Order: sequence, then structure tokens, then C-alpha cells
Amino acid sequence: MKKRFFVVLFSLAVLFVVSYFFQELFGVAKLLFYLLLGVFVFDIFLLYRNKTGIQAQRILPEKLSNGDDNSIDIKVVNRFQFKTSVKIIDELPIQWQIRDFKIEAILNASEEKKFTYQVRPSERGEYHFGNLNIFSSTVLGLVTRKQQFSAEAMVPNYPSFLQLKKYDFIAFTNRLKLFGLKKIRRIGHTMEFEQIKDYTSGDDVRNINWKATAKRNSLMVNQFQDEKSQPVYSVIDKGRVMKMPFNQLSLLDYAINATLVISNIVLKKNDKAGMFTFSRKVEDRVIAQRRSAQMHLILETLYNVETDFSESDFSRLYVDVKRHIKQRSLLLLFTNFETMDALHRQLPYLQAINKTHLLVVIFFENTELKSFMHKKATTTHQVFEKTIAEKFIYEKKLIVNELHKYGIQSILTAPENLTVNTINKYLEIKARGLL
Repeated sequence: MKKRFFVVLFSLAVLFVVSYFFQELFGVAKLLFYLLLGVFVFDIFLLYRNKTGIQAQRILPEKLSNGDDNSIDIKVVNRFQFKTSVKIIDELPIQWQIRDFKIEAILNASEEKKFTYQVRPSERGEYHFGNLNIFSSTVLGLVTRKQQFSAEAMVPNYPSFLQLKKYDFIAFTNRLKLFGLKKIRRIGHTMEFEQIKDYTSGDDVRNINWKATAKRNSLMVNQFQDEKSQPVYSVIDKGRVMKMPFNQLSLLDYAINATLVISNIVLKKNDKAGMFTFSRKVEDRVIAQRRSAQMHLILETLYNVETDFSESDFSRLYVDVKRHIKQRSLLLLFTNFETMDALHRQLPYLQAINKTHLLVVIFFENTELKSFMHKKATTTHQVFEKTIAEKFIYEKKLIVNELHKYGIQSILTAPENLTVNTINKYLEIKARGLL
């Protein structure tokens, strides 16, 4: 039944009540009642004589991209031989908490139409869609026919793979000119061992292999090939400080999305991409390599990363880096420091890591505090709150200066600008030949 039917029925009821006082209206009311009954039956006949009625299908992507607008398509075909009004109600995953979703449209006879709507997931994991409900009615609009299509489906929500294409262009534009640099790099005498050969005049005596020399009774030297790619590791702090949300996404998810994009850029720039996470211990390790399946491996690993709400142990991070990463590497550390005290507790470990590797500490601005700062203070309490907010914002800048004082590269960024700022920093490091 549609609202129109009940409005007409109520109007007739009122007319019957009025006819109690005005007898001449009773005949009109009866005539209108039988007319309504006839139209009602005819409307039911039109809607239900066609067994097929409306056909509908939901078209889902293979996977969703976290933090991005994802398109969902609904294909609807009108099998009636007349113009039909349809209302589409899709049973969306519980994560979105959307209870008023509907699409209304009018379809001509035998018309096929595709409807597209956007969804923005903010949590990685499985998203379960329910049934697809279609409510159809004729131009009379007295009766509604409900058809339910079994469309239950599960779609995994992965880190933001849609950003890969978005940021690909940065890796291939001539960004080096922005830094005023034009440098040809030839890196030799590295860990990239090639072979042992006989010593010839002009070979570097520092590369003499004394064990091989003793066995052959002639001078033998180690030969190295020029290093063509360097390891770049994304290190994600998954402790409780990374659970802070901004624009529905946690800092951890921002870091995961940035890791996926920067890994893709690193591989396209012929470097080796790897990653690992840490909290109480180091986990989710992907060794830095250049191979065709590397991006798929990183994507699948990032999909399963979750915070454990623990205090992150930077001493364990230092020990693990020292033990497992032998070659000098670029380490992009995604973490967050709110105060100088928090930084000073971990600074000795950051300094130790930076001695053997190129460390870039990436942490976040509190954009909500910045928004609060722009509001006008009208009371003493608000002035006090703004003063405290200024202190926290200023302390973030002090953290950058403190890291710089100890020779540690850093990025202080708003969460939404994390990906592009990380890419720019990587390109700057490559251009300046710091690694």
C-alpha cells in the first residue's frame, strides 16, 4: 500500500461522516468508494500479472579502497509494459550505519537503467552487503509491489589502492628541477657483491680477499657491481598513539595508505620497497625487494595490520633494525609525538638507528586543534583553551627542530597531506643523493 491510497481512503471516511449530516452526499460517497475499490483492484492486477516485474542486480567492485569514494552500481530493468515508479533500498554493510538509503526513479516501459552511488569506507576488513529491495508502482500510485533480490555479498576493504594511479605521475615528472639539482650518481664498493677475480694493476687494494689469496697463492680481489637500487622501508607504528581519528580515518590507516603509495613509487623509481610494523614487537615484515609480486605482497600484508593499543617499544625497533637490515636503507617511520617528553624518551633509539640508516620521522599535525585556533574566543574559558591549543601546536614545531638538531630528517604533516608529502620527501632525498 502507498501513502496515496491511505490519503484517499481517509478522505472518503471524512466524506461518509459529513454525509451523516448531509444525506445528499451519501450517494456520492458510496460511488467514490466503489470507484476506489475498482481502481485498487485494477492497480493490483497491473502490478502482479507480470511475474517478472522488475529485475535488479547490484554490481560490486572486487575490493573497496579505504578512505576513497568507491562506486557501486545497481542495474534495473523494467519488464512492465507501462511507465513504472521504482524505489531502490539497498541493504548496506553495518560499518556505514546508513539506515535511510534509497534511490527513487521513473522507468519507461522495458527501459533498462544503471544507478551509481558512492560509498567511503573508513575501516579495513570485510564489508557484507545484504539483499536488494525494489518497490514498484504504477502511475495510479495506490499499490506498491515489493521484490527482494538475494544479493548478499562480501567485499574486502583494502588500503587505498585508488591512490596509486593518482600519485603515479609525481614519480615521472621532472621534480628534480624544483631542488635546483642535476647530479649523476655512481655508487660503487657497496654490498652488491659480484665476483672474486685475479688482482690486476689499478684494482683497489682495499678489496683484496685475503682468504682467497691464501688459497690460490696469488692476489685475489672482491669485485662489486654498481648499486642500482637502494632499500626503502616503510616502518609503521601501530601503537595506541596511531589510533587517533581524523576525518573518519585513524592515523594508522593514513600511514597504511601512504605506505602502499610510496612503495609503488619506490618500485617505479627502481628502488627496493619493503615494510614492517612495530608496537611491543616487530611484525608484518616484507623484505625490501624489486620483483613483480612485491606490490601484491605489500597490499595483502597491509590489509591485516591492526593496532594493539599498546605503548610502542622503540628499543625493540632499534634491535630488530640492527639485526635484520644490514644494508644502509631509507627508513620512513610513521609515528606520532604529541609532546617533547614523548620524543625525548625515544630519541636515543632514533639517533642509534640514524647512525647506520637514513631515518625520516613522519608525524602528524593536530588539524582539529588548528581549526579550534581559528575560532573567535569570547569568554575567559575559551581564551584559556586557545592558549593550551597554541602550546600543543608550538610543541610540534619544537619536535621538528629537536630532530633536526640531531641530524634526523622529519616530516610534520596534516593527515590528509601525508601521502603527497612523503612522496616529495622521498624524491628530495633521491635528488640530493642523501642515501
